[in-house]
Amino acid sequence: MPGDAQAAVVLGTAELGGLYRPMTDDEAQAGLAAAWERRVRAFDTAPHYGVGLAEERLGRFLREGPREAFTVSTKVGRLLVDDPGAPDAAEGFVGTPRRRRVRDYSADGVRRSIEESLSRLGLDRVEIALVHDPEDHLPQALDEAASALSGLRDEGVIAGWGVGTNHADVAEQFVRATDADHVLVAGRYSVLDRRAERTLLPACAERGVRVLVAGVLNSGLLVDPRPGAPFDYAPAPDGLVAAARRMADACAAHGVPLRAAALQFPTRHPAVDAVVTGGARAAMVADTAAQLAVPVPDALWAELDALVPDPALLP
Repeated sequence: MPGDAQAAVVLGTAELGGLYRPMTDDEAQAGLAAAWERRVRAFDTAPHYGVGLAEERLGRFLREGPREAFTVSTKVGRLLVDDPGAPDAAEGFVGTPRRRRVRDYSADGVRRSIEESLSRLGLDRVEIALVHDPEDHLPQALDEAASALSGLRDEGVIAGWGVGTNHADVAEQFVRATDADHVLVAGRYSVLDRRAERTLLPACAERGVRVLVAGVLNSGLLVDPRPGAPFDYAPAPDGLVAAARRMADACAAHGVPLRAAALQFPTRHPAVDAVVTGGARAAMVADTAAQLAVPVPDALWAELDALVPDPALLP
């Protein structure tokens, strides 16, 4: 494992946990090796991803290299319990260990979650811990989870903490009500869906909170905008498909793939620290790297800005 980091890219590891289709150990290690060869040194994972399988596979790979050469973020809010009767394909993850998830945003649950993640990863610390999908547990997450994570930061177990959510308003509550260092917002700051741009990103910039942006392809709509294409894991409304199609046509006129513009778009904002990419198979890692290297002219950015759909079209 050689070299220097590609700081603007974080490899998301949900696919390592068998998201939607199984992945073998060999495929997982090949995907991670492909990312490392392309100078990716930051990795985002979670107990949720394959009920611990993604953390275990990531940990096996990272043990090959010096600890100071990479950064890892993981998440809290779901504890894992061994359960021989747990069904496969629960919550979209296929080929996973027989475990089930238990939501827990208590202080004790947060500390236990970090301890168990470190064990699965084979690490003595992680750089970032994120409160995962807390929208249905906000009072406890804003109180107990936030306090526990601040304590773990003070103890040096984590370097920083924040929230990981699909909801810009939930992320903003953490920014304004806690001493969070980071926000990971998924799907809400894309070339198509700019809801995070209204108040979340300005609040992060004002308070020095570093932003990770995930879900930049909006579940696939910004890869192939066709009728029935997914947006937020459900079929996109016709009006939204049409808006994405207009963006694809504008990109094509400049010789730029829509997914290249979509992957690069968030880094234009000064509050955004990095983009979390989702494809962890070797071929997808290579394609993502290629798309990130495609030059996007300023004229195209201006056209895409003019094509942003009415927020009323967004589910």
